[in-house]
Amino acid sequence: MNIVPFDDSNWKKDHPTGNIAFQHMLKGDPASPENFMYILGRQDADFAMPRHRHNFDQIRLPIRGDMNIGRGIILREGEVGYFAEGLAYGPQEDPLGDAAPGERLQLVLQFGGASNYGFMSIEQRRQAWAELSKIGKFVGPHYHRPDGSVEWGLNTVWEHVFGVKLKYPRPRYKSPIIADPRYFNWLRLAGATGVDHKYLGAFSERGVWTEMIRLRAGAAWTSTDPRSRRLLVALSGAGEAAGQAVGRLTAIDVGPGETLRLSASSEMELFLIGLPPIEIPAVELEEYDLEELPAEESAA
Repeated sequence: MNIVPFDDSNWKKDHPTGNIAFQHMLKGDPASPENFMYILGRQDADFAMPRHRHNFDQIRLPIRGDMNIGRGIILREGEVGYFAEGLAYGPQEDPLGDAAPGERLQLVLQFGGASNYGFMSIEQRRQAWAELSKIGKFVGPHYHRPDGSVEWGLNTVWEHVFGVKLKYPRPRYKSPIIADPRYFNWLRLAGATGVDHKYLGAFSERGVWTEMIRLRAGAAWTSTDPRSRRLLVALSGAGEAAGQAVGRLTAIDVGPGETLRLSASSEMELFLIGLPPIEIPAVELEEYDLEELPAEESAA
């Protein structure tokens, strides 16, 4: 188990635009296709990104401010968005407007999807950025080679790290899936007095799920799962787990088979993401693209 308190001095400028700062809270094993990176993103300036996609899954929760997903879709503060691997979104235009730099905050989990393509760690990306910058240059999300050719930066970095072309799985869902927790009922968790949850849904054949957990002041909750990793972030309140204080924006990583025992000194609300293991099919699906966006997406 890993418990990481919020540290307001630990921001990194790891986004290619330079306008987003990240706090890296939890991370997985880069050698595993189930690798993940859980970050808190802070918007420091006007933000824009062209329409794009990734070869991994994402779950996003804006905890202060909204996020423009593109084409008229807005992920509002407090909503939970699931972005399937291979699904294009954008173009994004997010001017700060009336918000102060650093005011907008968003939880973002990026993780290897059911296609078993894996997820590149931030350490691997940083090393590749440094090495590739000695040959060409990164301009926003694109990489410019000395011969004048321009490539999508993630494709270039992936091939540099792994020695193979990046494969984009064809998306299982036609658009991002957005849940508004306000309209879900709090249901009692059996065997835990003063503990309720809102189950928001599960996605892909992997069965990744999201839910909200609420502990009343003085309540205690025990979570165990023999198969699945559970990632939690405290959205409000205070308590204790494994002898450590848990406060707002504390992140907790509970591995398969591990037991989390959490007690609340004041009413707590937590956001939970469950990550079951990736199961390898008997026959792997050969449905993927090598280009960043299909021609019809680019034209649209």
